[in-house]
Amino acid sequence: MKSVGAKEPGFIEFVGLMACLTSLVALSIDAMLPALGHIGQAYGVDDHNQLHLVVSLFFLGLAVGQLIYGPVADAKGRRFAILSGMGIFVVGTVLCLLADSLESLLIGRVIQAVGVSGPRVATMALIRDKHEGPAMARIMSFIMMVFILVPMLAPVVGQAVLVWFSWRHIFTMFALFAFLVGGWFYFRQPETLSIDKRKPFRLAVLAESLRIIVSSRQVMGYTLAMGCIFGAFLAYLSGSQTLFQEIYDTGEYFPLCFALLAFGIGFSSFVNGKLVSRIRMTKLCAAAISGWIVCSGILLLLAHYCNGKPPLWALLTMLLLAFFCVGILFGNLNALAMQPLGRMAGLGAAVIGALSNGMAVPISITIGSRVHASVIPLAEGFLIFGVLTALMLRWAAKAKTA
Repeated sequence: MKSVGAKEPGFIEFVGLMACLTSLVALSIDAMLPALGHIGQAYGVDDHNQLHLVVSLFFLGLAVGQLIYGPVADAKGRRFAILSGMGIFVVGTVLCLLADSLESLLIGRVIQAVGVSGPRVATMALIRDKHEGPAMARIMSFIMMVFILVPMLAPVVGQAVLVWFSWRHIFTMFALFAFLVGGWFYFRQPETLSIDKRKPFRLAVLAESLRIIVSSRQVMGYTLAMGCIFGAFLAYLSGSQTLFQEIYDTGEYFPLCFALLAFGIGFSSFVNGKLVSRIRMTKLCAAAISGWIVCSGILLLLAHYCNGKPPLWALLTMLLLAFFCVGILFGNLNALAMQPLGRMAGLGAAVIGALSNGMAVPISITIGSRVHASVIPLAEGFLIFGVLTALMLRWAAKAKTA
């Protein structure tokens, strides 16, 4: 599949296009957060844990979809994986739009996630085709900086849709965004994986590639680290509506609180993009996870001292500092895990994404199921899985790193 009259995008356009492709995941999650209460009312669901599945099961679909699209991206090329995935995403979006029950909506969400796995995996592989090591980490940091605007704005956009339209039209917005970004990609980005470098989709080839990937201490160590820290972050993400609207009763200010914390990740990604060419990625990750553990410990002490509910300003301050550390971790862990994979970048991105997401979902559900009227379970989860992330980083660092 060739692009139509496409010239190689410049750096700014390339970063913007890759950021938009990857941001489809964030848009599909964060724009839904203000609507969870409306969805519960529409389907007669009062259990917050069931409503959290609208977010959590999306990541389960991502884990499955990435295992499918990894081999596809290596066998059929990056463009095929991205464009076909966008089509499946639109199908899932239409199913969500027409869903007559929460169960039907959740099925549509899983199909959405399987589809968006195509852009998720193939975009990482496409970037790896063009860059590696610190250069890839720099690109990823700038993409994260652009990409973070979506989590900052998506809840506000979702809230605006709720003011003017039904919650169902959030899915209409998803479909329109997918068509616009898909068209941009189709006309502007050439294929980066030449035919002679493609890996046939054969079980023997797939098994051998998987063996190489899972036997790499560097790949698996940083993947497990990503799974631990992302699981803790996902617990916040899926439970943010409960945290801010139920525990702290922020009402219409919920999108602003969410945007403030998203800014922390975006700003740290910008800082990481400046630092990664001068400081080793492993050192940046070590400093970031240390900061996360300190912030989590302080938040836990504050929560216990304040009977489970520290002042909102204190909560936002500690989460902002912790998420600054997350931005540095997200930008570097993926680059460190992908670095040894070379021509297996598609399958490698799939395995890394599937394992990290597959770990994150049960971690998130375990932590989130305990968050009802207190911040303590969230802070405990942050601290425990922060320590586990640090242990994984130390284990991975003993392998050959960048």
